[in-house]
Amino acid sequence: MTNTHSSQATPASASAPEIGLIDGLMTTRAIRRFSDRPVSDDDLVTCLRAAQQAPSGGNVQPQHYVVITSLELRAEMGRLYRSAFDRYEKSLPEPTAFRDESQAESWRRTRDASRHLADHLQEVPVLVIFLQPLIPWTPSDDEGTMDIGRLDASVYPAVQNFCLAARAFGLGTALTTVIRIHTAEVLQALGVPTGKDGSARFEIAALVPVGYPTGRFGVAPRRNASSVTHWDQWGSKRSAD
Repeated sequence: MTNTHSSQATPASASAPEIGLIDGLMTTRAIRRFSDRPVSDDDLVTCLRAAQQAPSGGNVQPQHYVVITSLELRAEMGRLYRSAFDRYEKSLPEPTAFRDESQAESWRRTRDASRHLADHLQEVPVLVIFLQPLIPWTPSDDEGTMDIGRLDASVYPAVQNFCLAARAFGLGTALTTVIRIHTAEVLQALGVPTGKDGSARFEIAALVPVGYPTGRFGVAPRRNASSVTHWDQWGSKRSAD
């Protein structure tokens, strides 16, 4: 009898190139410019299966996924995202000092790419909304409440797993959250159920655009890990990486 348990490894798709784990981790940067090349449903399903394998506290697996491919819904998500980004963008202070011109140019590229995504989100072939339930998550005992961390700590690993799996297929992604400004409208448009009293049962953890990038993958500019790493005690440093 064939074993069909979910513990079986997922076969690699024919469209997935060979890519080392570390190389994939190092080059999965935020992609905000996409081509109109269609994305395979099979590849998406593999990415979602990878997301579902992410660790979660107590193995609660709280996340739900809404995969958006229809033109009508992508247009509505694009409208809401652009509205949210317009408001968010106006709140940002204009940076006045950079370490050097390279840092300034990096900031300008990120700003322009973020604006581009806001103006063209509806054109991205696939949008994935990651939802998490609004449930009690702070246990208590006779001594009071216990801070065991936030529920979203059990959701964002799934987002990252999804993005890493997409990278293996040559697909670009970006973890975005600005659309939370219009959470109620998004959930209504997607038919996400509410409580009997009409209250929200879910919140948006992330919106992830998915498509083939028009640019290249690469290592994003980041601070050296050594500059933010402390060994045993705060301030105890080792040689730079």
